[in-house]
Amino acid sequence: MATDGGLPSGPCFRLTGRATAPGYFNNLKRVDTELGTLMHRGNEIVTEFPAQLHLSFLMYDFPCDSQLQTVGGRTYLTHAQVSTLRLTFYWKRGLALRPATGIVPMHFETRAVQPYAVDLAADLPEKFEWLFEFDVPSAGVPVSDSLVVILRTPDGHIAARAAARM
Repeated sequence: MATDGGLPSGPCFRLTGRATAPGYFNNLKRVDTELGTLMHRGNEIVTEFPAQLHLSFLMYDFPCDSQLQTVGGRTYLTHAQVSTLRLTFYWKRGLALRPATGIVPMHFETRAVQPYAVDLAADLPEKFEWLFEFDVPSAGVPVSDSLVVILRTPDGHIAARAAARM
């Protein structure tokens, strides 16, 4: 999954991530037919996700389109801003969203991004990246569904929306 997001009147960012499960995705192939999309592993047709997926994604500063032509400093994500964001998870089928339940946060990490120009580091703004990891119960969920992650600001504004899909 990958998407760009932004805070109202503030910095923009990129989310990149993936869902994994031990052995589940090995040799899994998507086949588009007249009847729709099918997932195959050898001669087996796979219709559901495994009992659990591991979702990990990285969030990092990314210039807003409006900042690309602007001369001068741009704003960067801060710890305070990221700590106010609220994550929600949904399973999406067609246009319908249903809450994904039982999600367990496994790991959260903030890492400082070191500037390329080390000799100028004292004059540059601090930059960070954030790593999020979750275990997502997925037993019985059809492979045609997508896992949707939404980041919202405290006032409910959607800062980013991304879908992990097959």
